[in-house]
Amino acid sequence: MISKVLPAARSFRSCCQYVCQDRNRAEVLKAEGVRGHDHKKMADDFESQRIRRPDKRQAVFHSVLSFYPGEKVPDKKMVEIAEQYLERIGMVNTQYVVAKHTDKDHLHMHVIANRVDNEGHSIAEGWLGLRAKKVAQELTQEHGLKAAQTKDVALTHKESLQPAEAKRYQIYEAIVESLDKSNDFRDLEKRLLKRGIDTQYRYNPRTNEPEGISFRLGKQCYKGSQIDREFSLYSLEKHFETKRLAQEQEQHYGLGYYRSRGMSR
Repeated sequence: MISKVLPAARSFRSCCQYVCQDRNRAEVLKAEGVRGHDHKKMADDFESQRIRRPDKRQAVFHSVLSFYPGEKVPDKKMVEIAEQYLERIGMVNTQYVVAKHTDKDHLHMHVIANRVDNEGHSIAEGWLGLRAKKVAQELTQEHGLKAAQTKDVALTHKESLQPAEAKRYQIYEAIVESLDKSNDFRDLEKRLLKRGIDTQYRYNPRTNEPEGISFRLGKQCYKGSQIDREFSLYSLEKHFETKRLAQEQEQHYGLGYYRSRGMSR
């Protein structure tokens, strides 16, 4: 099974119409928080929740989960997989629809969800497409499904990305691999620079203190939070502070261990 998160539609109406209108090829398996029997009423229900967060321009989450050609999956199992998929990618406490399509040579289902949740809060979207692909891989194994492709998954994901998005993914991978080996921002900067990534800071004009961080690879530059919400300046500061405290604690207790035995290190 593979996942493909589609670009956000302008409105729920066009998305619901495409996914659910043609009953010859589509069957709504589960509708949570919206009416599933009519695509227009379904869209109205989605929109009524979306307007609780009027500044949310792209509230439509639309993904396709495709099974291996010829693979048979019961409707109940498809709904179970879709619900686990939504939960693991963080699309929770919100309206959603699971619709099965049978118009291709492979069984697939469309999942529509509202990125404005039931409390009127915006659901985080950082790195959603890649996260969804990883979750689909996990669910494929857990449910004993056939893998839809045999070549290296990480490579396939990169090949499927647009050039700018591929750069963003390269930066993401580099930060993930460098963080564990870095004790502070200087360490991180050096490790990233070896991979062609320049770290840049935005400073407060009054205090001259850094208040933002960006990463540049070639002509592409992204704010840390655009790479992943864990890579904002605030989150990275917290990461390094936690690491520093852990190291100090380890040194303190380690020294105490040797002293208690009259030993020198």
